[in-house]
Amino acid sequence: MNLPPDRGGSRLHIAGARPALTILSTFLFLVALATAALAHAVAEGDKGYIQEITGVNILPFIYLGAKHMVTGYDHILFLFGVIFFLYRLKDVGLYVSLFALGHSITMLLGVYFNIGINSYLIDAIIGLSVVYKAMDNLGAFQSWFGFQPNTKAATIIFGFCHGFGLSSKIIEYNISPDGLVPNLLAFNVGVEIGQLLALSLILIVMGFWRRRESFWRHAYAANVAMMAAGFVLIGYQLTGYFAS
Repeated sequence: MNLPPDRGGSRLHIAGARPALTILSTFLFLVALATAALAHAVAEGDKGYIQEITGVNILPFIYLGAKHMVTGYDHILFLFGVIFFLYRLKDVGLYVSLFALGHSITMLLGVYFNIGINSYLIDAIIGLSVVYKAMDNLGAFQSWFGFQPNTKAATIIFGFCHGFGLSSKIIEYNISPDGLVPNLLAFNVGVEIGQLLALSLILIVMGFWRRRESFWRHAYAANVAMMAAGFVLIGYQLTGYFAS
């Protein structure tokens, strides 16, 4: 089970908040998120390229998949939450593999069978996945509701949702059916490459941070900030849905 190994071997407790630090961290996090949100969608140049090309284009689609994952702040936030309290590489590998399996299945099948979900709604669900992971790291489910969700099942289920987010965006770009399967597989390979790059950077930063005493002082605030960011993502996408 993905449990935060606090100093005493228990979860972080909600009552241990440091209000000033939490507010400051949340503010800085949301400022960064608001900036990233403006750049998250596939660039117009990439969109035009996807719409115009035909045939098998392996390397370009690998590049596009990697670029989308690296710049996908919602995917990165969820991934950050998943590995926040994972110390052993085999545990990191297990949870990241579950996430990759989930989003690969729905991304490939969603595009191939043209199963589109409103991008605002699916992105709101992706925002919900960020809220869930932050709450899980904080021990909120046990503290508030008296139960603990299965973290492995939740990871792959939300992976399915992230995959539908990817497929919905690809469908919007009217990708050519000529060479569709190899191009989709190449895009998925690119997504996994981008995920590995992002994960490597996160693990390096977390490795240095965990060696410091400040990690335990600020872990609560970091997850509160992540949860707040998830709610901002949900509100941002739902506002777009009702306004469109």
